[in-house]
Amino acid sequence: MTAPIDVSMPLPGAGFGATVRLGKPLSEEMPSGLPEALAKASGLLLIPGLGEITARPELLLALSRTFGPEVEDYRYTLTAHTSVHAAVPEIFLVSNIPPVSRPPPKRPEPPLTADGRLPVQYPHRLGWHTDQSYRRPPPDISLFYAVTPVPRDRGQTLFADGTRAYEALPAHLKQRVDGLVGIHMQPGRGRSRDAVLRGDTPRPLQPHERPQLQPVVRTHPVTGKKALYLCESGQMDWIEGPFVGMQPGPYGDGAALLDELMTHYTRPEFIYVHEWTQGDVVVWDNRCLIHTATWYDSDKEQRMMWRTTVRGNPGALYAGEKRSWIPEEVAAD
Repeated sequence: MTAPIDVSMPLPGAGFGATVRLGKPLSEEMPSGLPEALAKASGLLLIPGLGEITARPELLLALSRTFGPEVEDYRYTLTAHTSVHAAVPEIFLVSNIPPVSRPPPKRPEPPLTADGRLPVQYPHRLGWHTDQSYRRPPPDISLFYAVTPVPRDRGQTLFADGTRAYEALPAHLKQRVDGLVGIHMQPGRGRSRDAVLRGDTPRPLQPHERPQLQPVVRTHPVTGKKALYLCESGQMDWIEGPFVGMQPGPYGDGAALLDELMTHYTRPEFIYVHEWTQGDVVVWDNRCLIHTATWYDSDKEQRMMWRTTVRGNPGALYAGEKRSWIPEEVAAD
């Protein structure tokens, strides 16, 4: 018999999301009803008190599989081996601890808003994205587990609700974005907004690294609701984009529209700020949310987080597509 779950909506201080409390500790028998709860909560769940995952990482994999048919194996996605869990390769390590050595984002300047609050709105807060939007088909759902979080008031994860943001768009902006296509690009290829502004020479791209086209308004395959689907400047292509059919580059009308959309998308009323506690699992739906991380003092604090990525239901738009990010020679093996 599956364990019951208790669902409380919305998340504290937010207009969306839910807290889920499990009726008993995790085991090989996973709780039922979590995908339905995720859909009802607009794509964001907090499941606290799962500290047993640290000693038994396979439980995170089993929990992930309740949300979809495939959990990505990072051994086969060109991921650095230092960022892949040694025992459970479906777990991606996010940490400043060597050998992962992933630095935190920069601290905003100024570090607080004029009224003393944590900055959440673009462009004061940067880094807003949805996971792996530079791939087709893009992933469905991510799970993030706090092995060793940093103390409260830093190292938070922020989430923005793309469904409510789309519904609240002024009519003229809805008209502009319906049918618009974004050009998404993996970071580190010299095609980000900052790289173009610096005059960096973009490196040649292999076929599996090419920019990918994604709808700016995406219909969720489960709920049928429309949500904004775009990223901030680091994960869009600023040589050919950011949008198809608009003036490309950092000074074009495409740039102006992206800035306007991201400023709207990250208005405080669409945001949830998660303060991490050891043992938290946060589940988010990449098809209708964006997120970003906040600064912490990497010189003094150590942070270890585990992420899994669930695939399998991107929607009819992607039906039958080969995976854009897998080189042909790897796919043929």
